[in-house]
Amino acid sequence: MLKVKVVDTAGKKVSDLKLAEGIFGIEPNKSAMHLAVVSYLAHQRQGTQSTLTRSEVSGGGKKPWRQKGTGRARQGSTRATQWIHGGIALGPKPRKYKVGMTKKTKRLALKSALSAKTAAEELIVLNEWKLDEIKTAKAAEVLKAIKAGKKTLIVLPEKDENIYKSARNIAGVKVATVNTINTYDILNANSLVITEAAVKKIEEVYA
Repeated sequence: MLKVKVVDTAGKKVSDLKLAEGIFGIEPNKSAMHLAVVSYLAHQRQGTQSTLTRSEVSGGGKKPWRQKGTGRARQGSTRATQWIHGGIALGPKPRKYKVGMTKKTKRLALKSALSAKTAAEELIVLNEWKLDEIKTAKAAEVLKAIKAGKKTLIVLPEKDENIYKSARNIAGVKVATVNTINTYDILNANSLVITEAAVKKIEEVYA
């Protein structure tokens, strides 16, 4: 039976929570997690970089000098790659950096990441977290009380504007909902702070 303690916003233990072993207690699959991280980072690249080839650079229609008799090397255009203001040879052009993953592999990677955090005791479960106003100092107090790491991922069952806007100004802290979490963010965080309601929702979705 896999159990984890549940704390309040003051860092005091209030109860124990039984976790689904099929989500939080599996043997982490390193290959799936690696593929998920590579895929996530690849999708962050826009792929809009573009250089001009010699056919796309303006000018260069006339031959610079005659073919023979000048003592200089033969040239056909002032827009060849060896000229200043010439085209770029084999430069980057727009492309997609997509790395495909099956749904089954994505789910396995996410479960592996959650299980790895649980095994490393980097999972912190809050019984509830509510803020009456947008206040960064209050969010920072809670994270300090529960001893969250420098890089923390906060997972909520649904978007909470007060928590999101209060935590976004804290360096190294990121807020996500159950339907937006990904393997990279989980592995990149030193601490995974998740509410009890979010745990139940994850177990419903990924059971």
